[in-house]
Amino acid sequence: MDELKKVLHESIERIKFSFKDDIESIDLDSIYIKYLGKNGEINKLIRQIREEAKEDGTELLREINRIKSNITEDIQVAKEKAKDEELSKETVDLTIPVKPTSLGSLHPVSLVTEQLYQFFHYYGFSVFEGPEIEDDEHNFEMLGVGKDHPARDLQDTFYLLQPDKLLRTQTSSIESRQLKEQKPPIRFVSAGKAFRNETANKSNTSYFDQFQGVYVDKNVDLGHLKWMFTKSLKFVLGEDTEIRFRSKFYPEVEPGMSPDIKCKFCDGVGCEICKYRGWIEIAGGGMIHSKTLEMAGIDSNVYSGFAFGWGLDRIVMSKYGIRDMRLLFNGSIVYQ
Repeated sequence: MDELKKVLHESIERIKFSFKDDIESIDLDSIYIKYLGKNGEINKLIRQIREEAKEDGTELLREINRIKSNITEDIQVAKEKAKDEELSKETVDLTIPVKPTSLGSLHPVSLVTEQLYQFFHYYGFSVFEGPEIEDDEHNFEMLGVGKDHPARDLQDTFYLLQPDKLLRTQTSSIESRQLKEQKPPIRFVSAGKAFRNETANKSNTSYFDQFQGVYVDKNVDLGHLKWMFTKSLKFVLGEDTEIRFRSKFYPEVEPGMSPDIKCKFCDGVGCEICKYRGWIEIAGGGMIHSKTLEMAGIDSNVYSGFAFGWGLDRIVMSKYGIRDMRLLFNGSIVYQ
């Protein structure tokens, strides 16, 4: 037994001396694994003492535990020293106060969309979304756009290689889908991109944002739509916004109307933005055509409803004084 203790003592001394050499030349993580890991030198020796020395190994276990504590402490001290040395190499004083970084903001279109969602939520409207890749039925057929209508031509619409697939030309396609899926009363709004083959200029681009609204119930009439137009436009653009209404034809509604707002860039005098008319066409809508309701499975003798679509980008331009729609998409939009 004395011979065994002598061997174990020698093992303990070997660990002490080898650790002193290693801590000067080996990275600290490797040292920790070598000496304090599950299969490291310390734990292997503890298992050996317990198996071979048994009752006579108590003193040896105390000694090896002292060494274990010392090694743990030395590694921690070495880590702190290394951390201090690394910080001393920094060329920047991290304690010096710096100017606060200006935070980013939501895109103007997102801000206006959220404001409109809040407004319509107050009046009981839900929010729905729909696919940007649409089919002919929901983008044209259900909305009364005939087979020979110029909107279906390649000069206006982006068609895909898949049969009957296209990039939606209007968020009214969401209306088509929801009218089939919901049962009256139906109240919802939706916002999203639409795509048309147009040459980009200050007031038009090939893709743009629209805001769609639909309300179907018993005894809904055009007066409800006019009130909703007036209330919501003044909410988002200010109570001083001047609005006029014109009769206008849209295939999916009958009768139809278009609200214009007095140009906020020239105060109605006439400028490049309003095409020297003094007014900007901001939306369109009307009473949902009975054919559209019937195709959706809604009895047009019992229910009526209105639908509208806004040029959301034009709302944003008027609200924030942005004179060119293309600025909304070029990645460098800045406003106060």
